[in-house]
Amino acid sequence: MCAGGRYGRREHKEMRRCDTCGNEIAAAAAECPFCGAQLTMSAPVKHGAGVRVVNLEKGMPTVEQALEQLRRELQLTDVHGCRVMVLIHGYGSSGRGGAIKKEIRRQVAWLKEQGRINDFMPGEECGKRSGHGRHLLRRFPFLAGYLQRPNPGITLVVV
Repeated sequence: MCAGGRYGRREHKEMRRCDTCGNEIAAAAAECPFCGAQLTMSAPVKHGAGVRVVNLEKGMPTVEQALEQLRRELQLTDVHGCRVMVLIHGYGSSGRGGAIKKEIRRQVAWLKEQGRINDFMPGEECGKRSGHGRHLLRRFPFLAGYLQRPNPGITLVVV
């Protein structure tokens, strides 16, 4: 078989990001299939750059160290081109929520109020059946694995 043969090549479609919802869409699309916005020309994006998983409990940090890591990760979102961050903060040894979880949730709520993030969803609310979960899944289909069932040890953040 020659190198340029049908089975030796991999087709690669050029993708771009919707200016309204941030989903990856085909470069030739005139309308976003997720939010219905009319599209303008924007730069192509690398496939798979939509979600970033951040483990805030790795290494057993203090609450202040976890908050500082969250601040650094939010600053890097543009560099990585991510639209959604999955924050892993654990839920505390009691099963009701540890100090890191409480402070991360408080900080994320404040960031949303300040307009520095677009949205967030506590892991307890994750699930395709919840209205918020269905909405996020329509906007970000790559979150399907995170929206299968509730998980009190995570928080989804839409940047």
